[in-house]
Amino acid sequence: MTETFEITRVDEQGGKGFEKVFAFLRERLLAGALKPGDRLIPERELAAQLGVSRPILREALRALTVLGIVEIRDRVGTIVRRPDISVLNDFFTFALAHRADLMDDIVQARVAVECQSIRLAAERASVSDLERLQAALRRIEATIDDADLGALADFDFHHAIVQASGSETLRVLYDSMSAVLMRSHVDRRHLVRIFDMRTYLIEDHKRVFDAIVGGDPEVADRSLREHFAIGDEFRRKLAIEGGRRAGTPD
Repeated sequence: MTETFEITRVDEQGGKGFEKVFAFLRERLLAGALKPGDRLIPERELAAQLGVSRPILREALRALTVLGIVEIRDRVGTIVRRPDISVLNDFFTFALAHRADLMDDIVQARVAVECQSIRLAAERASVSDLERLQAALRRIEATIDDADLGALADFDFHHAIVQASGSETLRVLYDSMSAVLMRSHVDRRHLVRIFDMRTYLIEDHKRVFDAIVGGDPEVADRSLREHFAIGDEFRRKLAIEGGRRAGTPD
Protein backbone atom coordinates (compact mmCIF):
# COMPACT_ATOMS: atom_id res chain seq x y z
CA MET A 1 0.00 0.00 0.00
CA THR A 2 1.39 3.41 -0.98
CA GLU A 3 1.69 6.27 1.48
CA THR A 4 1.01 9.95 0.85
CA PHE A 5 3.57 12.41 2.19
CA GLU A 6 3.05 16.04 3.11
CA ILE A 7 5.92 18.39 2.35
CA THR A 8 7.30 21.64 3.65
CA ARG A 9 7.78 24.51 1.26
CA VAL A 10 11.23 24.71 -0.30
CA ASP A 11 12.49 28.24 0.25
CA GLU A 12 14.98 29.02 -2.51
CA GLN A 13 15.14 32.74 -3.15
CA GLY A 14 15.25 33.37 -6.86
CA GLY A 15 15.08 29.63 -7.54
CA LYS A 16 13.37 28.51 -10.71
CA GLY A 17 10.35 26.24 -10.65
CA PHE A 18 12.23 23.23 -11.97
CA GLU A 19 14.96 23.67 -9.38
CA LYS A 20 12.41 23.79 -6.57
CA VAL A 21 10.71 20.57 -7.68
CA PHE A 22 14.01 18.77 -8.26
CA ALA A 23 15.45 20.02 -4.94
CA PHE A 24 12.35 18.86 -3.06
CA LEU A 25 12.55 15.33 -4.41
CA ARG A 26 16.33 15.14 -4.04
CA GLU A 27 16.30 16.22 -0.40
CA ARG A 28 13.32 14.07 0.58
CA LEU A 29 14.86 10.99 -1.07
CA LEU A 30 18.24 11.57 0.61
CA ALA A 31 16.52 12.05 3.98
CA GLY A 32 14.54 8.86 3.51
CA ALA A 33 11.23 10.71 3.83
CA LEU A 34 10.26 9.53 0.36
CA LYS A 35 10.80 5.97 -0.85
CA PRO A 36 9.98 4.02 -4.02
CA GLY A 37 6.26 3.31 -4.06
CA ASP A 38 5.24 6.44 -2.13
CA ARG A 39 2.66 8.75 -3.72
CA LEU A 40 3.11 12.52 -3.82
CA ILE A 41 0.27 14.75 -2.65
CA PRO A 42 -2.06 16.05 -5.42
CA GLU A 43 -0.64 18.49 -7.98
CA ARG A 44 -2.66 21.46 -6.75
CA GLU A 45 -1.35 21.10 -3.18
CA LEU A 46 2.20 20.28 -4.29
CA ALA A 47 2.37 23.34 -6.56
CA ALA A 48 1.03 25.60 -3.80
CA GLN A 49 3.40 24.34 -1.15
CA LEU A 50 6.42 24.54 -3.46
CA GLY A 51 5.41 27.97 -4.69
CA VAL A 52 5.39 27.06 -8.39
CA SER A 53 2.69 27.14 -11.05
CA ARG A 54 0.90 23.92 -11.95
CA PRO A 55 2.17 24.00 -15.59
CA ILE A 56 5.75 24.30 -14.31
CA LEU A 57 5.15 21.47 -11.84
CA ARG A 58 3.70 19.23 -14.54
CA GLU A 59 6.62 19.93 -16.87
CA ALA A 60 9.12 19.18 -14.09
CA LEU A 61 7.34 15.94 -13.22
CA ARG A 62 7.32 14.89 -16.87
CA ALA A 63 11.08 15.49 -16.97
CA LEU A 64 11.45 13.35 -13.86
CA THR A 65 9.47 10.54 -15.49
CA VAL A 66 12.01 10.49 -18.33
CA LEU A 67 14.75 10.06 -15.71
CA GLY A 68 12.76 7.22 -14.18
CA ILE A 69 12.46 8.98 -10.81
CA VAL A 70 8.67 9.21 -10.75
CA GLU A 71 5.75 7.67 -12.61
CA ILE A 72 2.51 9.53 -13.34
CA ARG A 73 -0.48 7.19 -13.22
CA ASP A 74 -4.00 8.08 -14.32
CA ARG A 75 -6.44 8.33 -11.40
CA VAL A 76 -3.64 7.43 -8.99
CA GLY A 77 -1.18 10.31 -8.99
CA THR A 78 2.60 10.66 -9.04
CA ILE A 79 4.46 7.66 -7.64
CA VAL A 80 8.14 7.67 -6.63
CA ARG A 81 10.14 5.01 -8.49
CA ARG A 82 13.51 3.40 -8.09
CA PRO A 83 15.53 5.09 -10.88
CA ASP A 84 16.66 3.02 -13.83
CA ILE A 85 20.47 2.95 -14.01
CA SER A 86 20.32 2.70 -17.82
CA VAL A 87 19.37 6.39 -17.87
CA LEU A 88 22.68 7.25 -16.20
CA ASN A 89 24.41 4.91 -18.62
CA ASP A 90 23.07 6.92 -21.57
CA PHE A 91 24.03 10.18 -19.86
CA PHE A 92 27.63 9.09 -19.29
CA THR A 93 27.91 7.82 -22.85
CA PHE A 94 26.78 11.12 -24.39
CA ALA A 95 28.72 13.22 -21.86
CA LEU A 96 32.03 11.43 -22.49
CA ALA A 97 31.76 10.43 -26.15
CA HIS A 98 33.36 13.63 -27.42
CA ARG A 99 36.54 13.18 -25.38
CA ALA A 100 39.61 12.59 -27.55
CA ASP A 101 41.34 10.76 -24.67
CA LEU A 102 38.25 8.83 -23.62
CA MET A 103 39.94 5.42 -23.33
CA ASP A 104 42.73 6.70 -21.10
CA ASP A 105 40.22 8.48 -18.91
CA ILE A 106 37.80 5.58 -18.65
CA VAL A 107 40.58 3.16 -17.75
CA GLN A 108 41.53 5.43 -14.85
CA ALA A 109 37.90 5.39 -13.70
CA ARG A 110 37.92 1.59 -13.97
CA VAL A 111 41.08 1.39 -11.87
CA ALA A 112 39.53 3.58 -9.16
CA VAL A 113 36.26 1.63 -8.95
CA GLU A 114 37.57 -1.88 -9.56
CA CYS A 115 40.59 -1.70 -7.25
CA GLN A 116 38.44 -0.60 -4.33
CA SER A 117 35.91 -3.26 -5.34
CA ILE A 118 38.47 -6.06 -5.39
CA ARG A 119 39.77 -5.07 -1.96
CA LEU A 120 36.26 -5.42 -0.59
CA ALA A 121 35.63 -8.58 -2.63
CA ALA A 122 38.69 -10.24 -1.07
CA GLU A 123 37.00 -9.80 2.31
CA ARG A 124 33.33 -10.21 1.41
CA ALA A 125 32.96 -12.46 -1.65
CA SER A 126 30.25 -15.07 -1.17
CA VAL A 127 30.09 -18.52 -2.74
CA SER A 128 27.66 -17.10 -5.33
CA ASP A 129 30.13 -14.32 -6.15
CA LEU A 130 32.94 -16.85 -6.69
CA GLU A 131 30.68 -18.98 -8.88
CA ARG A 132 29.83 -15.91 -10.97
CA LEU A 133 33.53 -15.13 -11.39
CA GLN A 134 34.32 -18.74 -12.33
CA ALA A 135 31.56 -18.73 -14.96
CA ALA A 136 33.00 -15.55 -16.46
CA LEU A 137 36.48 -17.12 -16.46
CA ARG A 138 35.19 -20.11 -18.42
CA ARG A 139 33.58 -17.77 -20.94
CA ILE A 140 36.82 -15.76 -21.30
CA GLU A 141 38.62 -18.98 -22.23
CA ALA A 142 35.83 -20.18 -24.54
CA THR A 143 35.65 -16.86 -26.44
CA ILE A 144 39.36 -16.10 -26.61
CA ASP A 145 39.29 -15.95 -30.43
CA ASP A 146 36.12 -13.85 -30.67
CA ALA A 147 36.75 -10.15 -30.04
CA ASP A 148 33.12 -9.19 -29.44
CA LEU A 149 32.00 -12.14 -27.32
CA GLY A 150 35.37 -12.12 -25.58
CA ALA A 151 34.99 -8.46 -24.67
CA LEU A 152 31.57 -9.22 -23.17
CA ALA A 153 32.99 -12.13 -21.14
CA ASP A 154 35.81 -9.88 -19.96
CA PHE A 155 33.33 -7.18 -18.95
CA ASP A 156 31.23 -9.73 -17.07
CA PHE A 157 34.29 -10.89 -15.11
CA HIS A 158 35.18 -7.36 -14.03
CA HIS A 159 31.54 -6.55 -13.35
CA ALA A 160 31.42 -9.64 -11.11
CA ILE A 161 34.34 -8.22 -9.11
CA VAL A 162 32.33 -5.06 -8.46
CA GLN A 163 29.28 -7.12 -7.50
CA ALA A 164 31.41 -9.19 -5.12
CA SER A 165 32.42 -5.99 -3.30
CA GLY A 166 28.98 -5.84 -1.75
CA SER A 167 28.94 -2.06 -2.28
CA GLU A 168 25.75 -0.81 -3.89
CA THR A 169 27.34 2.59 -4.59
CA LEU A 170 30.30 1.08 -6.45
CA ARG A 171 27.94 -1.13 -8.43
CA VAL A 172 25.75 1.83 -9.43
CA LEU A 173 28.80 3.84 -10.50
CA TYR A 174 30.10 0.93 -12.57
CA ASP A 175 26.73 0.15 -14.14
CA SER A 176 26.21 3.81 -15.04
CA MET A 177 29.42 3.71 -17.09
CA SER A 178 28.88 0.25 -18.59
CA ALA A 179 28.51 1.39 -22.20
CA VAL A 180 31.84 3.24 -22.28
CA LEU A 181 33.46 0.51 -20.17
CA MET A 182 32.43 -2.06 -22.78
CA ARG A 183 34.21 0.05 -25.40
CA SER A 184 37.44 -0.22 -23.40
CA HIS A 185 37.04 -4.01 -23.22
CA VAL A 186 36.49 -4.23 -26.98
CA ASP A 187 39.56 -2.08 -27.65
CA ARG A 188 41.70 -4.20 -25.36
CA ARG A 189 40.45 -7.42 -26.95
CA HIS A 190 41.86 -6.26 -30.29
CA LEU A 191 45.28 -6.19 -28.63
CA VAL A 192 44.92 -9.92 -28.00
CA ARG A 193 45.00 -10.62 -31.73
CA ILE A 194 47.73 -8.12 -32.51
CA PHE A 195 50.16 -9.32 -29.84
CA ASP A 196 48.91 -12.92 -29.52
CA MET A 197 48.09 -12.44 -25.83
CA ARG A 198 45.60 -15.30 -25.59
CA THR A 199 47.46 -17.36 -23.02
CA TYR A 200 48.34 -14.29 -21.00
CA LEU A 201 44.75 -13.04 -20.95
CA ILE A 202 43.37 -16.33 -19.63
CA GLU A 203 46.08 -16.88 -17.06
CA ASP A 204 46.06 -13.29 -15.82
CA HIS A 205 42.33 -13.34 -15.14
CA LYS A 206 42.83 -16.60 -13.23
CA ARG A 207 45.53 -14.88 -11.20
CA VAL A 208 43.11 -12.07 -10.31
CA PHE A 209 40.47 -14.64 -9.34
CA ASP A 210 42.96 -16.50 -7.12
CA ALA A 211 43.83 -13.24 -5.39
CA ILE A 212 40.17 -12.75 -4.44
CA VAL A 213 39.94 -16.34 -3.20
CA GLY A 214 43.10 -15.74 -1.15
CA GLY A 215 41.24 -13.13 0.89
CA ASP A 216 44.08 -10.60 1.15
CA PRO A 217 42.93 -7.11 0.03
CA GLU A 218 46.50 -5.90 -0.57
CA VAL A 219 47.38 -8.84 -2.82
CA ALA A 220 44.05 -8.55 -4.65
CA ASP A 221 44.54 -4.82 -5.25
CA ARG A 222 48.09 -5.36 -6.51
CA SER A 223 47.07 -8.19 -8.84
CA LEU A 224 44.41 -6.06 -10.50
CA ARG A 225 46.68 -3.03 -10.86
CA GLU A 226 49.27 -5.26 -12.54
CA HIS A 227 46.54 -6.58 -14.83
CA PHE A 228 45.67 -3.05 -15.91
CA ALA A 229 49.33 -2.03 -16.22
CA ILE A 230 50.14 -4.88 -18.62
CA GLY A 231 47.20 -3.94 -20.85
CA ASP A 232 48.31 -0.30 -20.81
CA GLU A 233 51.83 -1.32 -21.83
CA PHE A 234 50.54 -3.22 -24.85
CA ARG A 235 48.41 -0.20 -25.83
CA ARG A 236 51.56 1.94 -25.57
CA LYS A 237 53.52 -0.45 -27.79
CA LEU A 238 50.74 -0.39 -30.37
CA ALA A 239 50.71 3.42 -30.38
CA ILE A 240 54.51 3.51 -30.84
CA GLU A 241 54.39 0.97 -33.67
CA GLY A 242 51.59 2.90 -35.36
CA GLY A 243 53.57 6.13 -35.10
CA ARG A 244 56.64 4.53 -36.64
CA ARG A 245 54.64 3.08 -39.54
CA ALA A 246 52.97 6.45 -40.15
CA GLY A 247 56.42 8.09 -40.34
CA THR A 248 57.78 5.57 -42.84
CA PRO A 249 57.98 6.95 -46.41
CA ASP A 250 55.86 5.15 -49.03
